[in-house]
Amino acid sequence: MGSSEERVVAVIMVGGPTKGTRFRPLSLNVAKPLFPLAGQSMVYHPILACKRIPNLVQIFLIGFYEEREFSLFVSSVSNELKVPVRYLKEDKPHGSAGGLYNFRDLIMEDNPSQIFLLNCDVCCSFPLQEMLEAHIRYGGMGTILVIKVSAESANQFGELVADPETNELLHYTE
Repeated sequence: MGSSEERVVAVIMVGGPTKGTRFRPLSLNVAKPLFPLAGQSMVYHPILACKRIPNLVQIFLIGFYEEREFSLFVSSVSNELKVPVRYLKEDKPHGSAGGLYNFRDLIMEDNPSQIFLLNCDVCCSFPLQEMLEAHIRYGGMGTILVIKVSAESANQFGELVADPETNELLHYTE
């Protein structure tokens, strides 16, 4: 890992004003991804984690907030962290897969060898470098960071069923 030919792109899904209703009334005056969390905007934390990935060439934020809501933040964080961050506004909500599909040419223009996909409202230690190393080591199509939850609360999250021996994903429901 770490060869000069490797190019990594990160995509962070930020949603839009018609989503995140559970976060209201906090998100009425500020876009949820820009809401302060631990002294920084919520979306700053996954951006900072992505900055630590070797060979990172670009971070895209995909959502359907108005561009004016993100322009100052994107400029500021790009300058501060010295990494290109770009906001891509969807014409309407297309869901995660739709946003990726709509902007696939831009995401792929640097011919990345790896792509990280994150949601802006996930709070964790972001072990992204370890995930990349494991992904390369096991040679899978994709690698997913998950956490085990109780059976009682599982219906509040996406649910994965994995092969107990290989950890290969067998089934996913949301």
